[in-house]
Amino acid sequence: MSLEAPIGQITCVLGRNGVGKTSLLRAIAGHQPISGGRVVWEGGCIDGLSSYARARRGIALVPQGREIFPLLSVAENLETGFATARRRDASVLDEVFSLFPVLKEMLGRRGGDLSGGQQQQLAIGRALVMRPRLLILDEPTEGIQPSIIKDIGRAIEYLRGKGEMAILLVEQYFDFARQLGDRFALLERGAIVMSGDRAALQGDDVRQRIAI
Repeated sequence: MSLEAPIGQITCVLGRNGVGKTSLLRAIAGHQPISGGRVVWEGGCIDGLSSYARARRGIALVPQGREIFPLLSVAENLETGFATARRRDASVLDEVFSLFPVLKEMLGRRGGDLSGGQQQQLAIGRALVMRPRLLILDEPTEGIQPSIIKDIGRAIEYLRGKGEMAILLVEQYFDFARQLGDRFALLERGAIVMSGDRAALQGDDVRQRIAI
């Protein structure tokens, strides 16, 4: 497959379960090796770099299932994003609390005590602490209540509007993806079978291809 994620745009990857969406994201972030091809970021090939080195280059992954640290406080979870930051950038951005005010209210609470939606906001906030230039989101609406889905959608739109990062979004909730996305790629059996902008993808056709 060939996929491009430009700065200032949201690139959506769609497809049924098991077609390779998460594997693609993990390969880009360095959590999974590739058997062929190249991963190019900001003009350089990063295939041989560790996930940590890729994070240092501005690639942040919000994984499916969130993977926050349940026994650490909200503040401590956010501070784990400092690991790849330069010393002068080792702070939680006010922007994180502006996008997700509940995190500021719960800084002392353990991550495991938060609801699923709050944990998802925490996972995105932790990624933003890294000051990424590529933000990778793996099904951020999975198991989330509608009100928080709207909050997450507004946050993604805001980040796109800043024009400072590329956003790569894997999503099965088609209406959410179609509302946000600038570019789309539909996967089947590990290959892109449809791609284009919002106007190029007809809703019913895509829904049939991603229906379980």
